[in-house]
Amino acid sequence: MTALQSPFARKLGAFVTLSTLELSVLERLHSRRRTFVAGRDISHEGQTDQAAYILASGWVCSYKLLTNGSRQIVDFQIPGDFLGLRSVLLRTADHNIEPVTLIEASEVPVKDLMETFDATPRLGAAVLWAASRDEAMVVEHLVGLGRRDARERMAHFLLELSARLKLVGLATADGYACPLSQYLLADALGLSAVHVNRVLRELREMGLVTFQNGQVTFQDFDGLVALADFDTAYLDHEGPLMP
Repeated sequence: MTALQSPFARKLGAFVTLSTLELSVLERLHSRRRTFVAGRDISHEGQTDQAAYILASGWVCSYKLLTNGSRQIVDFQIPGDFLGLRSVLLRTADHNIEPVTLIEASEVPVKDLMETFDATPRLGAAVLWAASRDEAMVVEHLVGLGRRDARERMAHFLLELSARLKLVGLATADGYACPLSQYLLADALGLSAVHVNRVLRELREMGLVTFQNGQVTFQDFDGLVALADFDTAYLDHEGPLMP
């Protein structure tokens, strides 16, 4: 897969039209390919001197572990996302990163990242846009945990994943493949696994969406949007801001 075809390039293309030079820089950033197995952390809270990664394939979760052993998943990362970018810039990881599936990712040492920002400022601005968008999603998740009921929370989450996956060519208007278990959904949405199961059944019985056998299928997309009061503005997918 070339840099132009990569999910990361497709994602950044929502912000800036990438030049030949910028694509060649992206190609270099993708040169250190590594694979990681599911269930084994790539980085952990408190770790220093680590690299960032660009996720090429597979799914990852970022989470915080509490002293009582419970876990809060902050977000899921999909192909095209940076892993550990904030931790690299802050020099100390403030969360854990765990592959949900077998993943392939490109390792990006902080030195290469800084050189990229210096040599191609527009590409640096695009990475900053992606990081800002990720922060906006975390804010939206906080609103969901605090103010949406369980059905609204689940509907909003499934719609957000749809928008993110469409951006990198991994979803259609009908739905998408999703490897997340009900236990992972529970840790992300602040629900129990039993409650997750009940909510998914309710959404299915309402004729809105099904999530079975690793596949999310929309039955009434507009109805689901209305239930969640879903507005894509925070995802900023309206086309390149920079020519």
